Amino acid sequence: MTTEKFDGVAVATQANVYFDGKCVSHSITLADGTKKSVGVILPASLTFKTGAPEIMECVAGSCEYKLAGASEWKKSSAGEKFSVPGNSSFEIRASEPYHYICHFG
Repeated sequence: MTTEKFDGVAVATQANVYFDGKCVSHSITLADGTKKSVGVILPASLTFKTGAPEIMECVAGSCEYKLAGASEWKKSSAGEKFSVPGNSSFEIRASEPYHYICHFG
């Protein structure tokens, strides 16, 4: 099931804008201190580097992704998640807006 909302959060009002506006997100902090980001990737092919491990949860739309060192692209659609190791990278391509929640750690 896709996460529909978070209650009791602090939201950074300044957007994180990457790749000339092709990815825009907002950082949120839950009451227990857990940090996440909520955003959208517009149609594009992008490469992200990770510090901490991440779980990318698709809220709407779809994408294809390829983890560092992998040879095959995999698809992720609404309600699905994929994990990315820390200190790594992944490629993502979206042919439609890909709405996501990034769960850190």
